[in-house]
Amino acid sequence: MRLPLTLATAASAGLVAGVGAAAPGTLACKPTASDGAGPFSRSTAAPPRRSTFGRGHVLAGRVLRYPGCTPVRGAFVEIWQESPGVGYVRKGRASVITGRKGTFRFQGPVPASEGGFPPHIHVHVNAGGYEDVVTTYFVPPGEKSGRITIVLFSAL
Repeated sequence: MRLPLTLATAASAGLVAGVGAAAPGTLACKPTASDGAGPFSRSTAAPPRRSTFGRGHVLAGRVLRYPGCTPVRGAFVEIWQESPGVGYVRKGRASVITGRKGTFRFQGPVPASEGGFPPHIHVHVNAGGYEDVVTTYFVPPGEKSGRITIVLFSAL
């Protein structure tokens, strides 16, 4: 089974410090730690509501709640990735709402390798009653599709 390259796995490889993601149905079901605001704090404009903004890479995932790792329906999932040569611009943003199984899927270009970091996608998840999570998915070389699981912790 291929594990997603998140900040946690990148940190264990010595690339950066950061975050953990958990797989459903395992004892390791722990809340995903947020790694900060990412590029999301740079713009107050709402992201476009779309799941497709290009071709070349698909990022799919699930949003779960802790404890129990059950799906979170209605979570707002936003992604933002750098566009080659121009940085973080609107055409690299997209957002969707999770369905009853807590799933989401985005299709876009393979992200650029910019700023000294390997190709990556920033993911922001917001759901009522839960703490916001911002995490980063690093795209392994040659990967055309990836999966990420984000576990939310109650803010109540």
